[in-house]
Amino acid sequence: MIRKARMVDVKAIQKLVGDYARKGDMLPRSLSEIYENLRDYFVCVENGGKVIGAAAIHIMWEDLAEVRSLAVSEGEMGRGVGTKLVEACISEAIVLGITRVFALTYKPEFFEKLGFVRVDKSELPQKIWTDCLKCSKFPDCDEVALVSDLSGMQRA
Repeated sequence: MIRKARMVDVKAIQKLVGDYARKGDMLPRSLSEIYENLRDYFVCVENGGKVIGAAAIHIMWEDLAEVRSLAVSEGEMGRGVGTKLVEACISEAIVLGITRVFALTYKPEFFEKLGFVRVDKSELPQKIWTDCLKCSKFPDCDEVALVSDLSGMQRA
């Protein structure tokens, strides 16, 4: 089941993200960052309430949001959990009237299957000037930038 994250989910979200961060697949998130941005997060919970996946939709600008911290427990991969989490993030972006959603990732093929298109990072100046400058990989980021244009999906 996909739902908005709650306070009780924060440590599980941090563990999932931390597992990927230790492998170098994503940036770590502190408990403080997750608490501060909890309203951005969706989680996938299995029966019994165990968090098996998480993702956040983070607003960057009036027309731009980022899908970030997408993490799925290793034993749950290939079951559509990541797809459902990204779809929940996109649905929220549409409700908010956001016309473009992007991701920086080492798994571009996953996002391409969901309709995202590769772009040069220079097309995302809001991201570069807020988050990227603080990253240890800047300016030599090796992640792939992808964007999904939602302008045709906006509600009236």
